[in-house]
Amino acid sequence: TDADCTFYPGWLHTIASFYQQYKPSFIAAPVAFTNENSFLKIFQSLDFLSLQGITGASVYKKFHSMCNGANLAYEKKAFEKADGFSGIDHIASGDDMLLMHKIYKEDPSRVLYLKSGEAVVCTQPAETTAEFFQQRIRWASKAGMYEDKRIFFVLLLVYLFNFSLFVLLVYSFFNVDYFYWFTGIMLFKTFVELVFLYPVAGFFNKKKLLWFFLPSQPFHILYTVIAGFLGQITTYEWKGRKVK
Repeated sequence: TDADCTFYPGWLHTIASFYQQYKPSFIAAPVAFTNENSFLKIFQSLDFLSLQGITGASVYKKFHSMCNGANLAYEKKAFEKADGFSGIDHIASGDDMLLMHKIYKEDPSRVLYLKSGEAVVCTQPAETTAEFFQQRIRWASKAGMYEDKRIFFVLLLVYLFNFSLFVLLVYSFFNVDYFYWFTGIMLFKTFVELVFLYPVAGFFNKKKLLWFFLPSQPFHILYTVIAGFLGQITTYEWKGRKVK
């Protein structure tokens, strides 16, 4: 986990019980933001809820390997069998998912997701818009580093979809027909994502945040396009350091 996280009293007990019952080599577990006392923080929490839902579903269905370094566990012998961080230790960020994939390649059946309210780890959202963008640019910069190319193609598809919506919005200023297309696709996108997000928000006890989901949609498209682009061409600030 990370030094700035908080935990429920049963956190370690839940992980230990899960390990004793299923004997996984790698456990991915849930993470949530706290202190959503501004629109920026609510926006981050909603975005993070989506990522957590995708993480749980993708690990459970063996679709691809996703996790968050704030809440994971792995066997020492599995770590050693996968040769640890060798081959990925030159990458500034993303060691959690990169290591997960190395262990996943050894035996996908033993990489599991721990779905339990007692196992949730809480962390803080970014305080400022600049800090938020630096974090998301850092996340986006890892896209080409994943050996699990299934993740890369999913990220590319998400980016292209959001970029197309951005283009439609721009063209809407010149032709009203494009605005109708933009509105229709946006409403469909919002509906599909809400259907997916509703049970995820229920699991994390954050259903009240869903009232902000529709107003946050334009900002989500904008940040996805900007952060995804900048993540491939520029440096970012992390822990007081500039990283390429």
